[in-house]
Amino acid sequence: MTLAALPPSALASRLCGDGLVLRTGPFVFRLRSPLPVVAQGVAAMYADHAELPAATLADFDVQIAGAGGLRRWVRRQSRFVFDGRAVFDPLPAAHGYALLEWAMNWCISSHAHQFLIVHAAVIERGGLAAILPAPPGSGKSTLCAGLVNAGWRLLSDELTLIDMRDGRVWPLCRPVSLKNESIEVIRHFAPEARFSRITLDTAKGRVAHMRPSAEHLARVDEPARARWIIYPRYAAGQAITMRPRARAAALVDLARNAFNFALQGEAGFDRLCQLVQDCDCADFEYSRLDEAVQMFDRLVSA
Repeated sequence: MTLAALPPSALASRLCGDGLVLRTGPFVFRLRSPLPVVAQGVAAMYADHAELPAATLADFDVQIAGAGGLRRWVRRQSRFVFDGRAVFDPLPAAHGYALLEWAMNWCISSHAHQFLIVHAAVIERGGLAAILPAPPGSGKSTLCAGLVNAGWRLLSDELTLIDMRDGRVWPLCRPVSLKNESIEVIRHFAPEARFSRITLDTAKGRVAHMRPSAEHLARVDEPARARWIIYPRYAAGQAITMRPRARAAALVDLARNAFNFALQGEAGFDRLCQLVQDCDCADFEYSRLDEAVQMFDRLVSA
């Protein structure tokens, strides 16, 4: 049964009790929270995910708790609790759902060392994956959201999971995080896309999440082979360009943006070298999503 078939009261009851168990990519999460904003966000963004039996063994138990004492009533807070301890500083209660998404990212990037994990969006078409590493504010997630609404499959907008055994890229297929102007850009570009409520006044500004499609979720067990490493940058009013990047430069940048590169040691270095060797690497500058989609479609046809 998908979460869409679960009455809101039942979903809230599970979150407040033993937890709601669902699978995202290779991982099973048990989610718990008494906060209504978390229940609303999970119901909206994970509607097409299947609920797993409560007895299912979870990889990660994630709790978004409220605060005790006066904070239960005045300037209420949300806290990420993992294995019985608070991990981040408390945030306003209204940030509870956004905190849940950040907490799930933290669980994966801090513990899932069967993968080399790169901070990058990743999409797929025809069995081939395009990895999109870029710093905050570069338009990475906007480009990712635009492309997955134009025929590409969403693997992840934040964490590229590279299998240490064979180099394949595994899907997470979780909601895409969009910030500030990007929210309206994607609403206009893809009116059919479904969004969470906007979370205001976060450290990143206004934040909303876009629900992954049921079609992409149905293929969550299908990894892809990396074919392109493309560094996107949004530049208002600029002509679209795609310029080759030296593989050595791409390797250094990917290593810098891999959460667990140092921990993987020599095996991680070898895996990253092979990844770069197998891919075309490029710097990509764009100002219009429709032009960007056409450029990426040409990559596949070529």
